[in-house]
Amino acid sequence: MKAIDQWFDEYGESHRNPMNKLLHWICVPLITFSVLGILWAIHPWVSMLAVAAALAFYVTLSWRIAAVMLVLSLLMLLILSLMTYVFWPCVAIFVLAWVGQFIGHHLEGKKPSFFKDLQFLLIGPIWLLGFLFRLFGLRY
Repeated sequence: MKAIDQWFDEYGESHRNPMNKLLHWICVPLITFSVLGILWAIHPWVSMLAVAAALAFYVTLSWRIAAVMLVLSLLMLLILSLMTYVFWPCVAIFVLAWVGQFIGHHLEGKKPSFFKDLQFLLIGPIWLLGFLFRLFGLRY
């Protein structure tokens, strides 16, 4: 099992271009939200199960990161619960956000990390949090 710093360093190798980073700050949260929304449209418990599975992975890396992700996930689930229409808006967000991601990686000149290891799909959201933790001098 890799330590969180190893995951972040490896993920960061293909995220050095400033425009790619900016696109990730926009698109990764949108992708996370849209995936939860698509799962919510299947059934709310499906999205909650996905959150629980992701949190189980995150807690093995950092309980602090997992705690923040829990709060963010609950906020996303709350927003989804208030939406009248969930599935198609989330499909649209998902597609557009992935277009943004691939544009960023085209500018970077490197493939997305998940082509190497699917676990990087879970690392993206916490890589952003890791940056915020370091920015504010917090340990993760």
